[in-house]
Parts: sequence; C-alpha cells; structure tokens
Amino acid sequence: MVIHYKDKAFFTSKDLALSVIGGRWKIAIIWCLLQQSPLRLNEIEKYLAHINQRMLIRQLRELEEDQIITRVVYPVVPPKVEYQLSEIGLLLEPVVNSICDWGDNFRGFLEKDAHKKSVE
Repeated sequence: MVIHYKDKAFFTSKDLALSVIGGRWKIAIIWCLLQQSPLRLNEIEKYLAHINQRMLIRQLRELEEDQIITRVVYPVVPPKVEYQLSEIGLLLEPVVNSICDWGDNFRGFLEKDAHKKSVE
C-alpha cells in the first residue's frame, strides 16, 4: 500500500517515519524538548551549540509542519514564541531514547576499538 504525504509517495511506514524525523538536527531538537518543555528558540540554541539559527528555524518549521511540535506565539512585544512536542511528538520518546542509548554503546565500541588498535 502506498502512503501519500506532502506530494510524495512512501512505500512503507518506515520510509515515511524517516522522512519526518530524518535529518541532522531533528532528533536532537526532539531530545531537547523531551528534556524540558516548552522551550524558546534561544533555549534550544543553548542545548545545540553547533547549529546555526537559520538551520534551527528551518528544522523547527518542518517539525511543526509535520505536527511533531507545536509553536505558540504570544501577542507581546518583543515577540515570545515557545515550542513543545505535540501528542504524536511525545510518542517519539522511546525512539529518541533508544537512539541515544545506541549512540552511547557505539561510542564505547569505537573507544574499545581504538584502544585495541593502539595496543597492536
């Protein structure tokens, strides 16, 4: 069964999922919002020191468009905008935690491998 979403065809739900949460910064942004929520743009930037603001805004817009996060704009001057995970976005918690755990394991594997190679 073909899944149509955003003028694209996906042949499996896995392809669809990777399209929505794939990318360099999306998992990291979701992780930030799992740690503390809601967050303002500058607070997310503090968590993700190596991302530039333009890229962060672009990734946030894509996540909002896919309904993974919600964006609340308060009618004040200066503008106040907060981001938080939506109901469907919160369901990503075990996925993100598993990816982070795997990253920790992989780092340990790389360190052991590097140590083993240095001893040889």
